[in-house]
Amino acid sequence: MKNSCSLGLLSAAALSLAVSNVSAHYIFQQLSTDGAKHGVFQYIRKNSNYNSPVTDLSSNDLRCNVGASGAGTDTIQVKAGSTFTFTTDTPVYHQGPTSIYMSKAPGSAADYDGSGGWFKIKDWGADFSSGQPSWTLSSEYTATIPSCIPDGDYLLRIQQLGIHNPWPAGIPQFYISCAQITVTGGGSANPPTVSIPGAFKETDPGYTANIYNGLTSYTVPGPKVFTC
Repeated sequence: MKNSCSLGLLSAAALSLAVSNVSAHYIFQQLSTDGAKHGVFQYIRKNSNYNSPVTDLSSNDLRCNVGASGAGTDTIQVKAGSTFTFTTDTPVYHQGPTSIYMSKAPGSAADYDGSGGWFKIKDWGADFSSGQPSWTLSSEYTATIPSCIPDGDYLLRIQQLGIHNPWPAGIPQFYISCAQITVTGGGSANPPTVSIPGAFKETDPGYTANIYNGLTSYTVPGPKVFTC
């Protein structure tokens, strides 16, 4: 009986360690619209790399994450000018900026691979009011669909860039998810776009920044935020 109990305790400890390792990072897995939080991966494409980050700046995985496709993901209708929220399974804790991008699909969002143009609609950068960088580390990130963009299907992409492993000794980490939405009640604006991959480079100050070396300013990588 003693040996059996010991084995049981060891098994429980091993299981606990495994669960802890799996939960080591964070995944943006839920979308909220009109004040309602939707199901896990109901409108967000599920990736296949669990919670590992994307680090290759030339990879198509930078669009929506590894293995994330429209198959099995629903698309939700949202009004231009309305707010939405991305929620993580575990609060974000790696220092670094968070951004939200959109890309208009040529047809349905479910069939779109994100190879078209992307425009940025929100940045959470660094706050230096206390004399040192402070980041928006949270489990929820809320932003607004631009009121002037055309109606249609879009990929709505959130990206958190962990810069806790400074380049070049380390590699910054991208944590990414894409939701599928249909925008209604919009306008006719034509936001300037960038390609992903291609929007982020190893020479970007916001990519090479060292948070351990007296950082006094910070520029979020990627294009400027589009506003109506």
